[in-house]
Amino acid sequence: MALIHISKNNFEQEVIQSDKPVLLDFWAPWCGPCRMVSPILDEIAQERSDIKVGKVNVDEQPELAGQFGVMGIPALVVMKNGRITNQAAGARPKKQILAML
Repeated sequence: MALIHISKNNFEQEVIQSDKPVLLDFWAPWCGPCRMVSPILDEIAQERSDIKVGKVNVDEQPELAGQFGVMGIPALVVMKNGRITNQAAGARPKKQILAML
């Protein structure tokens, strides 16, 4: 499954109403650690059809970043059934990201 770009317009449908767990990546194009995590998330999105991987650009979606209390990026949030089940800040290796699921 391809990465989904999440905005306030599709958040309800893609995240809250999702029948699969959703891994959200709060990021920004100018963030070095975000650019390190991005290819890992691409891999996970391709390998795991049982989850959705969504990217939230904090510069374009400050309301969503605020809603999740994102203070630093990258921030990873796992949501299941519309609820936060796990979250972490900072770049992580693939093994740690998969362990969050």
